[in-house]
Amino acid sequence: MPAVVSATLPLLADALVVLGVLVMTVGVYGVVRMPDTYTRLHAASKTVVLGMMPLLLASAFTGDRGVVLRVILIGLFLLVTTPVSAHMVGRAAYLKKERMQAPEAVDEWDRDSRTPEGQR
Repeated sequence: MPAVVSATLPLLADALVVLGVLVMTVGVYGVVRMPDTYTRLHAASKTVVLGMMPLLLASAFTGDRGVVLRVILIGLFLLVTTPVSAHMVGRAAYLKKERMQAPEAVDEWDRDSRTPEGQR
């Protein structure tokens, strides 16, 4: 590996770690500040995907083949399971009849809402 690349690789990995930690910090702040389950869920799922990927990429820069393969598997696992788990938590909240806090929120699946018959 050229000397320039070997000198910049640790700096790039450090920058990715800082980026991942910043994204996760903002995501945690979003989870704490959001008013209801659905918006908290959105903030949490985005934090997992957008915060962990730079951290995993920084780990992959070690160059060890075993670590790179594990990082790829962990990244794929997170990309597959995060949306599924977020959907299941959101569905459980919906079935529990939790409402969104925003006044302009519309429940398009609500069968009991008062909409004209032609719009159903």
